[in-house]
Amino acid sequence: MRNKQNKHLGIEINKELHYKLHYVASYEGRSGNGQILYLLNQYIKNFEQEHGEIKVPESEEKK
Repeated sequence: MRNKQNKHLGIEINKELHYKLHYVASYEGRSGNGQILYLLNQYIKNFEQEHGEIKVPESEEKK
């Protein structure tokens, strides 16, 4: 069940990319959603290593 505290993000992708995402996710033992979250976290981690930590304003944490 979805955690109501989390934000929802809907994206539209083509069939080929969808298939390949799920193929790689399965290979790595993740769901498609889990793979996307893993990749986003890696991307942000790498960005912050290069540019510094991104501070989340308190007003955003309460939304």
